[in-house]
Amino acid sequence: MNHSEDLQRVAKRVVWFKPPEETLNETKLFLAHVMTYGTLDDIVTAMKYYSDADFDLVLIDPPAGIFDLQSWTYWNLRYRHEPVPPLPQREFPDIPTI
Repeated sequence: MNHSEDLQRVAKRVVWFKPPEETLNETKLFLAHVMTYGTLDDIVTAMKYYSDADFDLVLIDPPAGIFDLQSWTYWNLRYRHEPVPPLPQREFPDIPTI
């Protein structure tokens, strides 16, 4: 998929460990990073290309390990998810002891 230069710039800044095109192919991951690490300009740019429903879906099924408490609280209140649900946590499988 061919994404605009401004969106690629945002992707490169907020997900510094992947190529922008790869990041933009994973909408939920990209938007979660924008919602956590994005500047106001990054958010405004993303909102030109993604709907409120897209942002809200990230909160309904969030990737674990990206949001900090402040960002998580802000976005949940913005999309009227009250009370704010607990911050998503990574789950680690139980490792059997030998």
